[in-house]
Amino acid sequence: MDLLNTLVDKGLRRELPTRDEALAVLATSDDDLLDVVAAAGKVRRHWFGRRVKLNYLVNLKSGLCPEDCSYCSQRLGSEAGILKYTWLKPEEATQVAAAGLAGGAKRVCLVASGRGPTDRDVDRVSQTIRAIKEQHGDVEVCACLGLLSDGQAERLRAAGADAYNHNLNTSEATYGDITTTHTYADRVDTVHKAHAAGLSACSGLIAGMGESDEDLVDVVFALRELDADSVPVNFLIPFEGTPLAKEWHLTPQRCLRILAMVRFVCPDVEVRIAGGRELHLRTLQPLALHIANSIFLGDYLTSEGQAGKADLEMIADAGFEVEGADQVTLPEHRRGGGCHGSAPSACHEGGGVCGTAAPVPSADEPRTDLVAVRRRGAGTDLPPNA
Repeated sequence: MDLLNTLVDKGLRRELPTRDEALAVLATSDDDLLDVVAAAGKVRRHWFGRRVKLNYLVNLKSGLCPEDCSYCSQRLGSEAGILKYTWLKPEEATQVAAAGLAGGAKRVCLVASGRGPTDRDVDRVSQTIRAIKEQHGDVEVCACLGLLSDGQAERLRAAGADAYNHNLNTSEATYGDITTTHTYADRVDTVHKAHAAGLSACSGLIAGMGESDEDLVDVVFALRELDADSVPVNFLIPFEGTPLAKEWHLTPQRCLRILAMVRFVCPDVEVRIAGGRELHLRTLQPLALHIANSIFLGDYLTSEGQAGKADLEMIADAGFEVEGADQVTLPEHRRGGGCHGSAPSACHEGGGVCGTAAPVPSADEPRTDLVAVRRRGAGTDLPPNA
């Protein structure tokens, strides 16, 4: 297929595809799916070999958010039955992080719900960052705390943070349909603040919220322009009790095409399969590793993920290897300010749960059986999944 040959050539040269080419990837048929994955895989292997980076989420504060993001189980007015708790103490967060690091993660992502941190919150998170770094000197730490005020990114950097995550989530044209309590421009500003402070910037998207192909291409092109080191690709978890609970538009094939489009537009950045991979990719998760070079290990913010052991087995069975703490994620030309050794986490939800056998729904039925609210790890007395 001439389109795929062109996109591979451009990806190896870090040349931006045209919008029409990006849209054409999303429009390819299921008959061409393996060709699309193979082409994206050539670009992925050129820049990242067969390494898979593992990241681990620590939810420092869960629920009770004043923002109205329609996709989020922690939003204002959410009726989702999630865990709700206030800030973890530094020693509690460090203990939770240790489980992920023991499972092979090289980056810990510290996430807190809310519009953005107060100066006191930044002090609190800074203490947690220092505590984690004291016990695990080679770990990368990313913060995801919402909108940043002037000077806060610099303080996080001084405390030892390597990266900051703040997702664009969707296109500028449709952002107001998803969130009304802050703007798309607010999010762009926070990514700029993180970059300016020398932090490795991470920003991604959420697919499956009813957006068009044009919206997906718009947000990915915007992420390329922001020059984020990492682009996490989340697939919507339609939590009961949120406005988007009925949005079930994704298939495994659609998810793979979206990941491939992101890889072609952002060939040399860390592309992470983030929230919703278990729910929407399902048995095709290993194919996604041929496109993306990064995943989360274990559970997510408010939902349970695939068992950590299963993640490691999947990586090995697919012929990939876990990226070691002594390996640098990004290609040499991208290693500049901040840590730039890889990239951080995404504020997102994920799915996947073990249980008794049940009838398999048809391809057209929503897989609500896979949405499992997190009941272990941070904020509970049960050990985390890693």
